[in-house]
Amino acid sequence: MGRKNWLFSNTPRGANASAVAYSIVETAKANGLRPFRYFQFLLERLPVGTSADDCAPWNDAAQDLCR
Repeated sequence: MGRKNWLFSNTPRGANASAVAYSIVETAKANGLRPFRYFQFLLERLPVGTSADDCAPWNDAAQDLCR
């Protein structure tokens, strides 16, 4: 991620949203996961009440489904 990506954050809320998204992408990559698949994994589980600990990128379910 680089500074050119941050040029498009027009508001503090937009900058915060971008920071969260970039953090998820980089955490997924650091744990050997495919970022797009990890986003899908999160969006399928978090809205139905799955705990954040069960959705961590080092969790076995995430590792199995997102590599």
